[in-house]
Amino acid sequence: MCYHKFQRHRKRWFLASFACFLLFAANLLYDSIPDEIYAVYGEDDHVEFPVPVTVEKKESSVPVFRDHTQAKQTSYIGQEYLLTCKFLNLIPVKEVSVHVVAKDYVMPSGKPIGIYTKTSGILIIGTGKVTASDGLNYEPADQIVQGGDYILTVNGTEVSEKEELVDLVNASGGNPVVLGILRDNETIEVKIEPIPLKDGTYKLGIWVRDDMAGVGTMTYIRQNLEFGALGHPVSDGDTGSMIRLAEGAVYDTDIVGIVKGKDGTPGELTGVINYKEEYCLGTIRENTKTGIYGTLNRIPGEMEDAYVEVGMKQEIHTGEAYICSALDGDLRQYRIEIDEIDFNHQEENKGILFHVTDEKLLHETGGIVQGMSGSPILQDGKIIGAVTHVFISDATKGYGVFIEKMMEH
Repeated sequence: MCYHKFQRHRKRWFLASFACFLLFAANLLYDSIPDEIYAVYGEDDHVEFPVPVTVEKKESSVPVFRDHTQAKQTSYIGQEYLLTCKFLNLIPVKEVSVHVVAKDYVMPSGKPIGIYTKTSGILIIGTGKVTASDGLNYEPADQIVQGGDYILTVNGTEVSEKEELVDLVNASGGNPVVLGILRDNETIEVKIEPIPLKDGTYKLGIWVRDDMAGVGTMTYIRQNLEFGALGHPVSDGDTGSMIRLAEGAVYDTDIVGIVKGKDGTPGELTGVINYKEEYCLGTIRENTKTGIYGTLNRIPGEMEDAYVEVGMKQEIHTGEAYICSALDGDLRQYRIEIDEIDFNHQEENKGILFHVTDEKLLHETGGIVQGMSGSPILQDGKIIGAVTHVFISDATKGYGVFIEKMMEH
């Protein structure tokens, strides 16, 4: 009797343990499979993931053709269908949306560029105290505006530059001014009473800026001269917010110094940007979470006219890869090791985790430094991503964005 009870409990324990194992395995596999992928036309029947699942097409909006004429290929591209991923060829784990695309080629860059952006509206950095004509300190904007707000209007008049704001505040004669503010994508109005100064001018006690400049790296150039760069947005260093772009441009820049990265302190490239018209490479039309995008006037003279295929994220594997950069004016490839591929990272520009192994790059920079953001990542002869972030605690490690996320723009 006791033996049979033991056997029954043992069987139940085994089944419960096996069920827990399957649940754990399914959850682990779920996180290791992307929600959606791009697949090149003609290669989408061979989609594989680096986990033990079988893949089968569930639903298709793509017509089936017996021959592959150009017209039919064109109608195939842009279609979507679903893949069902199964564990042990039995248990459904996840459905993946597949977008069929044409094979694409771009010119990898790696060229350092000067970046100038003009804000859409006047960005508020913060508030401060003002010493009034009576000798006392006041902070008129405290708890009314906040860092990251954008001033769009003053008493109903649109403003785009700091000088316009100053002129309208002085013209108020000390009467309260109404600011049209954009905060978290909502427009509100606030009223602030300017403080009179001893020199006869008036202040609101607000720190603002309307433009920004810095150094980054161009990632790729298309044949139509459209480009992508940075791999992350142009953001304000004080508020941490992504800049609302009105207009911008990219310029030739000369790297004049490299501050090596050390544990706890990121290094940086220091460059000189020449804002003369003849040094302008092109215009910026968009500032996004995955980089800046625009159109060049010309291909920079030092660029090689060599195009490479765009690699999709499901093709990336751990192991050797290269980043392209021109730290000393000459484009070079530096060895890195891809450690992890995260298809579903909450931050879309941190899908690739890598560390630098190239001795020359480690000697020159200590690893990844600020200003290298946008450096293209190549693997197996394809461009697969771009450098986006450096680990503050370890300058040899960094993150990258999948190139397909940048190509969406």
